[in-house]
Amino acid sequence: MLDELELLKKDWQKRDAELPKLSYDEIYKMIWKKSSSIVKWIFYISIIEFILPHLLYLVPSMRNNLDLYSDLGLSNVILVVSIVQYLVIFYFIYQFYKRYREISVLDNARQLTSNILRTRKTVKHYVIFSLSMVLLTFVLLIVGIYFTDNVLEALGLTGKMASLPANEAKMIIMASFAIFGVLFTVALGGIYFLLYGLLTRKLRKNYRELQKLEV
Repeated sequence: MLDELELLKKDWQKRDAELPKLSYDEIYKMIWKKSSSIVKWIFYISIIEFILPHLLYLVPSMRNNLDLYSDLGLSNVILVVSIVQYLVIFYFIYQFYKRYREISVLDNARQLTSNILRTRKTVKHYVIFSLSMVLLTFVLLIVGIYFTDNVLEALGLTGKMASLPANEAKMIIMASFAIFGVLFTVALGGIYFLLYGLLTRKLRKNYRELQKLEV
């Protein structure tokens, strides 16, 4: 039995010796290419994510939903929030593009490690901001509902909830918006986790491999 184990051990050692050994530069180039591709996809996804919701406004029913903000007296507030949101999103998209351009010309592991850390931090802040804006939108809608007298008419629910007292109907609507807002934010967070989480986990793996190279 011991002889068989020794033979197997020698066989594996022989096979291991025959395998090609990668140099430091070859390993670095592999990690660099993978990291560059990941950051590029983060940049592309952020652009798609920004454009896709705006394409929905080409649908007539979606355009009609914009009247809801006006009916609830939120037009000016939503305008200010939207301007701030666009400016911040453009800033993040620029940061992703900047990280991609930087990572494309790096020539040492230390700079690549630093870029990976900055990219992961930027993605984290972007996801937190995006989810916060979704929650803020629902909060504004709930506030608008609270301060709107003819809320059933504004929401087009006069036929469905006309039998209920006005205050009771308003509380039900506010609670519904609050529950839907939380569920929608959680669902969107799950999508972010699948998209950006998968990419940042790959970046983290590359970061750990780079740390091993520095040892």
